Amino acid sequence: MNREDGFPQDFIWGCSTSCYQIEGAAKEDGKGISIWDTFAHTPDKVLSNHTGDIACDSYHRWKEDIALLRELNAGAYRFSVSWTRIQPEGKGAPNQKGLDYYSRLVDGLCEAGVEPWLELFHWDLPQALEEKGGWRNRDTAMRFEEYAGIMYDHIGDRVGHWTSMNEPWCAAFLGHLTGEHAPGLRDRRAANRAVHHLLLAHGLATRAFRRSGIKGEYGLVINPSKPRPATLRPEDAEASERASIERTSLWLDPIFGRSYPRVFMDIFGSDMPIEAGDMDIISEPLDFIGVNYYDEEAVRAAPCSTQNPYGFEFVPTYQKKTDMGWEIEPSGLRRILSYIANVWPCKKIYVTENGAAFPDKQDADGIVRDYDRIDYIKGHANACGDAIKQGVPLKGYFLWSLIDNFEWSFGYNRAFGIVAVDRNTLERRPKLSFYYYRDLIAGFGL
Repeated sequence: MNREDGFPQDFIWGCSTSCYQIEGAAKEDGKGISIWDTFAHTPDKVLSNHTGDIACDSYHRWKEDIALLRELNAGAYRFSVSWTRIQPEGKGAPNQKGLDYYSRLVDGLCEAGVEPWLELFHWDLPQALEEKGGWRNRDTAMRFEEYAGIMYDHIGDRVGHWTSMNEPWCAAFLGHLTGEHAPGLRDRRAANRAVHHLLLAHGLATRAFRRSGIKGEYGLVINPSKPRPATLRPEDAEASERASIERTSLWLDPIFGRSYPRVFMDIFGSDMPIEAGDMDIISEPLDFIGVNYYDEEAVRAAPCSTQNPYGFEFVPTYQKKTDMGWEIEPSGLRRILSYIANVWPCKKIYVTENGAAFPDKQDADGIVRDYDRIDYIKGHANACGDAIKQGVPLKGYFLWSLIDNFEWSFGYNRAFGIVAVDRNTLERRPKLSFYYYRDLIAGFGL
């Protein structure tokens, strides 16, 4: 049965955050140091030299955040766990105070009628593991399996949806190839090794979840991309396919029991540290795929070279841009969802992140009238409805983000939240988009 706006009654409407971006309390209650603690404290790595030391102070203000979710009547809250709160050195006995924090958070969400969606890894690798090679080192995948098991044992009875990790493409390539993210390396071979070990860690954690007997669904969150071809010429259509390899098929092919994409292996196969049995572990069956979508670019064919091994280049587009410089193209969300549903046998798909940064301004009455963000959310919600009509098994939508937070290398200079956070007092104040999203959840927003 559907609502008036066409969405199924059981469609999940939620919000997403991540631990380093909102928690703060960087050195409290036994928490260890992560690579983002280190990276953010390295001069000139983050805009304005901002850090996540305090962030939104959600470690202490989590009840306020749950109250906001309750006011929205959000069906679910997707959050990540800080590995170093659980294992300060990335291995060994768990830190009870860290476990207690997430137990309180989960209990509070359940009491408020908000389903907890727990993510094990959102880029904040323990620094102690990084010093032993991080994701370039196979042992990190084994340590991730151990950490995952601790979380299953302690919170598995109250969490029905789990994801192993968020956007491993970012951890691999932004962290190891371009150096924009922690640990800040610029080494193609390191990035390729990280790809395999991230996927191996995902597979090991998934197997451990199945062995645990926990009742729930398990998935992986990716940030896929399939840029649209600039023209209808066959060469541009082929360039569009090649442009999607590292963001999409590099992750979904092995997850669904295929080998790594042939084109990727032809170029970089010698870098990949694949051992016997690895691909079987990586392809442990999943219940859902999470899709993070923010924009869609356009490409055309270009000559292959060492710097451009896939033979494509991005071209200018007409669309308005967000404060991140990302073009606003809601139809791209429908296209990427349909592409994934048609090529890979996904049981369920969720939009696990979608949102926009705009240069919000607070009016004299203290209200942020962020109509651009409202239009953005409305357009992308409509795109979700269109995807469902086309047969995509889309089961939910999570807005990024509940509150303004630490936006990685941009620090606090980019605002994605539907709730503003005063940087001095940390007071939460809903923007107009908060009330729009409340209407959307209630069935009136479209």
